[in-house]
Amino acid sequence: MESIASVRAQTDPDWRLTVVDDCYPDQSVSGRVEALGDERITYLRNEHNLGPTGNYDRCVKLSDADVVVLMGCDDLMLPTYVATVRRALTRFPDATIIQPGAEVVDEHGRVVRPLVDRAKRALLTPKGSRPTELRGEAGAVSLLRGDWLYWPALAFRREVFGRVPFRPGFPIIQDLAFVVDVIAAGGTLVYWPELAFRYRRHSGSASAKTIQDGTRFEGEGRYYRLAARLMARRGWRRAARVARHHWISRGFALSLLPGTLLHGYAQGARVLARHALGLGPARPHQPKGSQPQ
Repeated sequence: MESIASVRAQTDPDWRLTVVDDCYPDQSVSGRVEALGDERITYLRNEHNLGPTGNYDRCVKLSDADVVVLMGCDDLMLPTYVATVRRALTRFPDATIIQPGAEVVDEHGRVVRPLVDRAKRALLTPKGSRPTELRGEAGAVSLLRGDWLYWPALAFRREVFGRVPFRPGFPIIQDLAFVVDVIAAGGTLVYWPELAFRYRRHSGSASAKTIQDGTRFEGEGRYYRLAARLMARRGWRRAARVARHHWISRGFALSLLPGTLLHGYAQGARVLARHALGLGPARPHQPKGSQPQ
């Protein structure tokens, strides 16, 4: 309900919120939303769990607004979020996606700066206090070098979802895959550094759990190999090279390896090690004397 409260606290009242419940076990949310008595808020519950990508797709199809935000259930808009996005779109009327400034909070709402976010800011996020417009191969290179986006904070022109579909099979890295596809299709990403959003990061998140068993980096490896091929087909040789090497992703995997070993996550450690070394996925074990299919 904190997320809903943060939307209701906007200084610019021109917004609508649709809460799409993807079969969350706590079924009290419906009554709590209804008790607010806010006509701008609609609650819907999926008949069955769609997963991240399927739920994003449903949210987009439900919307008829010109600008869409796919906000997480535990993230927070600062009171100026809507006003900030409006200013950015006024300054860049042809922008496809707006990334406003975001800070990270933990499960208790305290502002924190984990290593991954310090690295994003120091190495990847566009520098300076002025807005940055990213398009074409330069935009793809910026994102494929390392994913510095905060997906729940992004504001999209709704029409782009009619031109660029979500890629199935990449639930953890869906944000990067989609935005790179948007840029490859001629779209524009604008980084607007004014702080307007709080992104929740905690140990219980889906992405944190996928580090333990290695599925996060298996997915990242598959995506970067695909992206390298896609960029090469477009003739974007620099972007293809950056995707092929993905040094930041591999370095992140290497930094997590000691802790994964310490906690006994053997499978995760194997995946992290292969990813850090730039190796593909391990081949399935073949019984002695069998022939590969």
